[in-house]
Amino acid sequence: MSRHIPQPKSLFDRELLTGALIESCRKLDPRSLWRNPVMFAVEIASCITLGTFLLSLISRGGEPVWFTAAVSIWLWLTVLFSTFAESLAEGRGKARAATLRKSRTEVTAKKLDTPDFKTKPTTMNANLLRKDDYILVEAGDLIAGDGEVVAGAALVNESAVTGESAPVVRESGGDRSAVTGGTTVIANSIIVRITANPGETFIDRMISLIEGAKRRKTPNETALEVLLIALTLVFLLVCANISPLSHYSVAATGQGAPVPLTILVALFVCLAPTTIAALLPAIGIAGMDRLFQKNVIALSGRAIEAAGDVNILLLDKTGTITHGSREAVAFVPVGGHTEEELAEASLMASMGDETPEGRSVVTLARQKHELPVEALTAEATIIPFSADTRLSGVDINGTRYRKGAADSLTAFIRNQGGIVPGELEQQVNAIAHAGATPLVVSRDNEILGVINLKDIVKSGIQERFQQLRSMGIKTVMITGDNPLTAAAIAAEAQVDDFLAQARPEDKLRLIKDNQEAGYMVAMTGDGTNDAPALAQADVAVAMNTGTQPAREAANIIDLDSNPTKLLDIVLIGKQILMTRGNLTTFSISNDIAKYFAIIPAALSSIYPQLDALNIMALTSPHSAILAAVIFNAVIIPLLVPLALKGTRFRPMPAEKMLIHNLLVYGAGGIIIPFIGIKAIDLGISLFL
Repeated sequence: MSRHIPQPKSLFDRELLTGALIESCRKLDPRSLWRNPVMFAVEIASCITLGTFLLSLISRGGEPVWFTAAVSIWLWLTVLFSTFAESLAEGRGKARAATLRKSRTEVTAKKLDTPDFKTKPTTMNANLLRKDDYILVEAGDLIAGDGEVVAGAALVNESAVTGESAPVVRESGGDRSAVTGGTTVIANSIIVRITANPGETFIDRMISLIEGAKRRKTPNETALEVLLIALTLVFLLVCANISPLSHYSVAATGQGAPVPLTILVALFVCLAPTTIAALLPAIGIAGMDRLFQKNVIALSGRAIEAAGDVNILLLDKTGTITHGSREAVAFVPVGGHTEEELAEASLMASMGDETPEGRSVVTLARQKHELPVEALTAEATIIPFSADTRLSGVDINGTRYRKGAADSLTAFIRNQGGIVPGELEQQVNAIAHAGATPLVVSRDNEILGVINLKDIVKSGIQERFQQLRSMGIKTVMITGDNPLTAAAIAAEAQVDDFLAQARPEDKLRLIKDNQEAGYMVAMTGDGTNDAPALAQADVAVAMNTGTQPAREAANIIDLDSNPTKLLDIVLIGKQILMTRGNLTTFSISNDIAKYFAIIPAALSSIYPQLDALNIMALTSPHSAILAAVIFNAVIIPLLVPLALKGTRFRPMPAEKMLIHNLLVYGAGGIIIPFIGIKAIDLGISLFL
């Protein structure tokens, strides 16, 4: 039941092209095409030229039959090329979705009545599972549906989703509890609570998104479409006024002939922004497709576009900038206590802690001091970690063992009437200055010392942050650690700023403050405590390894759980914005050449002075107009590969980028049509 997103087919794959051609013909239906107003207007124009062609067959005079036929054919091809571009972009996603569907197989599940390993499971079809059902997954089993680990820990092969061969740990009680249906447990056993009904799973959403069924136009795309409609209306009014003007001029001067309807329609279509209007849908669809190729699922096109405008990136430290599994490396006693006393208290305080950090404390205590690990008795009371108290521990046999952040634990001890050792602050600061996390341990009302938890910054992350900085994006690390530890990690990771001792409401406030200041904010996270901030952020990237609340709050999910992937997301977002801008510049610029081709051909019989504008020395009025119409049509399929691939983004100041784009796409949009129209005119003249 492989879930890895298959690689896209080649752009020139025969099956893909055939399917896109068939679908493009279906999209000629006016009930479908009206959603693209510019191309809908071109289709109406094509119907008009078809009518003039049929009339030319039964009447004499007017335009030659071959001319009206050729103009009509090429106007219909203009519309067809537009729908073909959109169909080709959609086809790549649909082919990938079809592959995902074919790869599905029937899966059985071991349903449990209660989340207890001692409960006898009932075997059933996975399609019968419902939200909040419990299932047992043992070594070698496929996980039957999306869910959250509520008991146990296991090694899971997620290559079916991510394509990565290295297995990962999924466990209860931490930020790595989410599992995806179709992945395989390869060691140990876990109990999973199903979090989605059939048809609502992660893979179902992925297939739906790949097919583009739920894709909506983004604000930028809508604004551009409004501009295109406005330009189209302007050119429509211009062309509509040319006809009465030409009749008046002929009557007044007695020379020339009024501009025929076929030429007026051709003039309108060539001047309207048909190039960008034809490619606009394909650009948006292709952007989502490029993200899929990066193993990133965008839950909306708006999120990708917003990524292109991001100014500030907030990153959760643990599991995002660092590997997330801090290790206990040393026990530092204070207040005259011995290291063995501290190790024993640390072990007891960690007995109910199932996180990797908690288990590393137990492991260190056993390795350094050979302390026995005994199962907690029924009388023991486990104190789970709380975001409010920032403490955890256990009460057993009348003794209270606690561990937690220095400020939280010292406040707890003082409230209990205890005394804080004078050297505690010095030891805490020394560990924090070294970039590690100090975890203070107490027994009853006494502080025994500090556990040194070492965080490891992910390799290569500094270079990625430098790239983001060169793009004008400020990086801010968010952590619950004390300011000294946060400063050390921030310096090592080379982020621009940090927020220490951050609670969920602090993260949310930071995002709101930046948004009110006019910034676009992106955030990556993987924990339940990140969910409120992810929901507020303009671009919210959740790690696939994260908790279910984090994934539900996000609008982008990284299947590889690589926080530096945001650079790829930002680049693709900027690519989409730049591709639209560049092709819009090209589309508007190439109208200049068409002015010099069609206007002299249409009006020179009435105003001979306009012959001076025929700088391309086109053969005849008919060949000039037909050459412009043909070029207007063929430029669309020629630009399809660029629309699907996207223009390359180069980090540079906005002024330089504007100059670069004007030189390449503005000047290119002027020069290329002159060459193309002249070449087509020469070809037409060979047959006249």
